[in-house]
Amino acid sequence: MKKSLGAKTLLPSAPVWVVGTYDEAGRPNVMTASWAGICCSRPPCVTVSLRKATYTYACIEARKAYTVSVPSVAHVREADFMGMVSGAKVDKFAATGLTPVRSDLVDAPYVSEFPLVLECRLRETVEVGLHTMFVGEILDVKVDEEALGGDGRSDPARLETFLYLPENRTYHALGGHVAEAFAAGSQFKREEE
Repeated sequence: MKKSLGAKTLLPSAPVWVVGTYDEAGRPNVMTASWAGICCSRPPCVTVSLRKATYTYACIEARKAYTVSVPSVAHVREADFMGMVSGAKVDKFAATGLTPVRSDLVDAPYVSEFPLVLECRLRETVEVGLHTMFVGEILDVKVDEEALGGDGRSDPARLETFLYLPENRTYHALGGHVAEAFAAGSQFKREEE
């Protein structure tokens, strides 16, 4: 029997993404966001949901662009810090010693030391309630060469990304390969499908 826990944000995991923007003075700014995900495949888009009170919210509104830098486990402390303080008061790059890099395609910086980067142009803004969803069209994906597998695609084991568990307020590394997608369930397909 299942027990009702009420209306909560209790999915077992959320991504740990670092959203990069420039402020009005052109200073690089980053913040960690976990209310985020892929929202469309054509055109390729992601969404990050932020509260209006965040410094990054105003930066995205002004610049119409953002990046998503995905940290590895080696940078969990830096990523955590980037979600703890406001860019209005703290230069997070200076505090962590990480390097801002100007995006090639959008008016936003990314974190050089993080293995995976999405460069996004703001496509749509959706007011949801406490949070606003910023839908960004992905114009480019950059991956450290060391994080690529033999097939030229990003390798989750080499990326060493981690997840956030909202219920526990903890970070967890990804486990190993479980099964092949769109193949593991093939035994349940009927011949007529």
